Amino acid sequence: METENGRALSSLLPGERGTVAALTAEGEMRRRLQDIGLVAGTQVACVGVSPLGDPAAYRIRGAVIALRRDDAAGVRLA
Repeated sequence: METENGRALSSLLPGERGTVAALTAEGEMRRRLQDIGLVAGTQVACVGVSPLGDPAAYRIRGAVIALRRDDAAGVRLA
């Protein structure tokens, strides 16, 4: 999913990489995303997607984290 604010993390396919540009998520979800290391400049790679397409697993700062599509949509990539 690409918008005027950049491509969403949720649009990455397995094997694709991106760099976090900004967070559009708000409130507690924004804080959670920041706590797991999703801040501007962070490299992120999609390492897999569940058979039904949600959630997906992302490598963030050496850890693999599963995020639901709606939550990952709050992260914009450069």
